[in-house]
Amino acid sequence: MNAPLKLDTPVEHIRAFHAELTAIRHDIHAHPELGFTEQRTSDLVAAKLEGWGVEVHRGLAKTGLVGVVKGRKSSSGRAVGLRADMDCLPMHELNTMPYKSVNPGCMHACGHDGHTTMLLGAGRYLAETRNFDGTAYLIFQPAEEGGGGGRVMIEDGLFERFPANEIYALHNWPSLPPGKMAVRPGPVMAATDDMQITIRGKGGHGAMPHLSVDPVVVAAHVITALQTIASRNVSPVDAVVVSVCSMQTSQLGANNVIPDAVMLRGTVRSFRPETRDLAEKRVKEIVAGVAGAMGGSAQIEYHRNYPATINTEREAQFAARVGGRIFGTENVVTDADPTMGGEDFSYMLQVRPGAYVFLGQGGGPMSCFLHNPNYDFNDDVIPMGAGYLAALVEESLPIK
Repeated sequence: MNAPLKLDTPVEHIRAFHAELTAIRHDIHAHPELGFTEQRTSDLVAAKLEGWGVEVHRGLAKTGLVGVVKGRKSSSGRAVGLRADMDCLPMHELNTMPYKSVNPGCMHACGHDGHTTMLLGAGRYLAETRNFDGTAYLIFQPAEEGGGGGRVMIEDGLFERFPANEIYALHNWPSLPPGKMAVRPGPVMAATDDMQITIRGKGGHGAMPHLSVDPVVVAAHVITALQTIASRNVSPVDAVVVSVCSMQTSQLGANNVIPDAVMLRGTVRSFRPETRDLAEKRVKEIVAGVAGAMGGSAQIEYHRNYPATINTEREAQFAARVGGRIFGTENVVTDADPTMGGEDFSYMLQVRPGAYVFLGQGGGPMSCFLHNPNYDFNDDVIPMGAGYLAALVEESLPIK
């Protein structure tokens, strides 16, 4: 059984409007929007914040917005940023609850509806109490799922206009139970790179392969050889993932035709910049070398996407201490393994110190993991996450 939450925290205050926040979350879940198109969500967030007396600034990264909450005092001259993502995934939802997605092919399968709602709850609490010395910036970001909305907000002047000294983000984690959280210094999410490999050979009759250069066989050897990057090029105590996830030939529908070309698509994940550089170099060398040795040729398109999400030491330790007060120290995990998933909060952590925190939400009505068509955010944890975000502001900007 989880330890009870502390009674002298923002969590209990937020429980008073838990039902309202749950209704907001269901509304957002029912109307999911893809990256940079979150107009309805952005309008809803702005309306709620303004109704609670929060100053709202719009126009960053198309649909992004920032709420500004000033504390009862401003003598510290400091500011804390809290970030939530608003976009959905291009997936068809299989749930049957009343608030399931009404937009075919769009689904909140990663909990961004819950993240947005928790930051709204923190914003309402902070606006009602203002029990801090400084400024809180509530950053509602578009296009986390591959669009790099965090990077675009920075390019649009996020930290020049809203100069947070440190920044925090919260992501639900179904493999942790409610009432627990995890945070650690250093890498927590991987750098994410994409590769598209086109292998060309010489098509022909499947019964006369000696007259062809079979790109399917070449592709099979390339796929196998790429696995040596992890097993033979990178230190066993480092981490890299090279996954070929899609294979498509230029000839479909016939079982006796050797195609002219094969296209492979995949992803490369790593934590260290040096490992990222090595992986890209070896992918290109292996693909070109294997294809050439077997009589074919290869074209490689390699794109670097999100950098690794790396928590700074001081802010990660601070986030853990605040978590200890909210959840109890026994419910704060500080040695969880990093995950090879990616996150564009990484861009913000490149320019500001801060921490990315995982909030337990397992055991809800749909306890499957993220990016699953049956996933649903656990509404029970809304006050916990909202209260924790608010506590980060209060304890970082205490009134003295």
